[in-house]
Amino acid sequence: MNIEIGSYEAKTKLPELLRGIRAGNRYTITLRGEAVADLVPAQGNKHSDAVAAVDDMLSYMQAHNSGPGVDLKSLINEGRA
Repeated sequence: MNIEIGSYEAKTKLPELLRGIRAGNRYTITLRGEAVADLVPAQGNKHSDAVAAVDDMLSYMQAHNSGPGVDLKSLINEGRA
């Protein structure tokens, strides 16, 4: 989840933002309405990226339901030919 936050608020609420980062949030810091920085998890924390990727994939799958009558296995095999 990406949340926009002003630079002054980011300065005054940094500990709270860091707890949010641990919870999987991402923040875009703005200065006078213009995005200037992204506050994201450190590179060593791959878990939150994986969780975000799974969430994105599940959202996509729910929005693009293939419906009945579609044989996914045959489509996969067709692509391997």
